[in-house]
Amino acid sequence: MTRRFLFVLGSTRLDGNTELLAHRAAEQLPVDVEQEWIRLLDHPLPEFTDLRHDSDHVRPPSDTAAGRLLDATLAATDIVIASPLYWYSVSGPTKRYLDHWSGWLRTPGIGFKATLAGRTLWGVTALADREPDVAAPLTGTLNNSAAYLKMRFGGVLLGCGSARGDVLKDAEALARAKTFFAQEAPLAHFPHETETAVQAPRPRQEGALTP
Repeated sequence: MTRRFLFVLGSTRLDGNTELLAHRAAEQLPVDVEQEWIRLLDHPLPEFTDLRHDSDHVRPPSDTAAGRLLDATLAATDIVIASPLYWYSVSGPTKRYLDHWSGWLRTPGIGFKATLAGRTLWGVTALADREPDVAAPLTGTLNNSAAYLKMRFGGVLLGCGSARGDVLKDAEALARAKTFFAQEAPLAHFPHETETAVQAPRPRQEGALTP
């Protein structure tokens, strides 16, 4: 299957640091890789309504914001969530997009979870802080979403910037952007699954000496 990247831009301002960093990373993709860029600000989604205990969701028409985003999401082999760090997590428009995934999971006939399984989720974010740990909630949101859907997770490309264009002064972030999408993305796991795997005792081999 030809790789197709969907870049979902979740900033509430145009040409912000997150978008600039995402473009720097995308410039390194091979020419035969398809790219689609959707700015959530230009395609505002309606408030998400949880119908899971009432009825199935209806597939949104393709000429609506929700329909276009659904079609683009299903067509992508790689989904890049490019959201600035807002209050230590994803932006409001980005969260609403992810909320709509809950409805698409319950929309008959589209196989949303089965389609996304094995595909790759990536993150790009700019934060006004030099400590990358403050972005842990954002990274956790994306990693856990990927784990639930049995997707691969390529991690989050972090850049430092507040005023527009600041991220272009972050030499480390620009260096990471050059190889970010070239790395092998492992299957995502919830933190408790990883911890269990690390802590699990090794099986005793027959005849092996034990302390």
